[in-house]
Amino acid sequence: MKAALVIMAAGMGSRYGGNKQVDGIGPNGEILMEYSIYDAIRAGFTKVVFIIKPNMTELMEELCGRRIARLKTAEGENVEVCYAYQDFSSVPAFYQIPAERQKPFGTAHAVLCARACVSEPFAVINADDYYGVDAFRTVYEELCRLPAEGCATMVGYSLKNTVSENGTVTRGVCHVADDRLTKIVETFKLKPFPNGEIRDVENGEDGPVYAPDTPVSMNFWGFTPWIFGKLEAYFDAFLRALPPENIKAECLLPSMVGELIERGELSVSVLHSDARWFGVTYREDKPKVQAALRALHDAGIYPPSLRA
Repeated sequence: MKAALVIMAAGMGSRYGGNKQVDGIGPNGEILMEYSIYDAIRAGFTKVVFIIKPNMTELMEELCGRRIARLKTAEGENVEVCYAYQDFSSVPAFYQIPAERQKPFGTAHAVLCARACVSEPFAVINADDYYGVDAFRTVYEELCRLPAEGCATMVGYSLKNTVSENGTVTRGVCHVADDRLTKIVETFKLKPFPNGEIRDVENGEDGPVYAPDTPVSMNFWGFTPWIFGKLEAYFDAFLRALPPENIKAECLLPSMVGELIERGELSVSVLHSDARWFGVTYREDKPKVQAALRALHDAGIYPPSLRA
């Protein structure tokens, strides 16, 4: 079955202090998304869609786009590569962009920008997260089973495997019953403490404690093209309700999914992963991620170079 991997790479990397999506981090200069692409193609995915800023096209092609287009799918065909652009040109005409607004409108808007590139079931991931080999096999198999409408899937990770010792992280905290997502709460300042606790410190260091095994979303979703109509309606409503003075608000994919579940319009299966998250939320995360990736190469999980 044909399936697309949609990679959200248009973020500005403000906490990281640079364009973390294109920072060489593997032992041979591989960027982090190359591992996800490698894992996805060997799992069965046939297309890669990069969501980027318009000025990133040449850089992305040079870093990995041209090389990926020469790779073969499991059926022996060339992997299809497509570029989608997240900028203000895709915002509906009724909305007046504030002059002070610089950042894109978030992950729901990002996926909507990929609509013209995607006509098959697809997975959505962040460019700056490492998800683990088995997660791509599992989500591909689930995509093969999804009905065309009203259903989606996600890979859930244990909170303890997704935090950073270098600062707070944002995670979609998931409520799950019978392997179905019942609710998702975007939680913006989760922080691990030396005593092993993980707290939400948005309102102070004594905020609520979360169990280490709490399932969270790392924006690893599986959808069918049916979702684009829902995304368009959700983004439209978001903009109509957005006060003009709010120049930083983002339209978030987990929030849209949660609203659709609450209205009974979407059923989301939760696929569990015990993989440890690797990511570069902060520049200080980089050395640990580099060491972890080197260990995976040394263990034979990946070949000596993804660029051979």
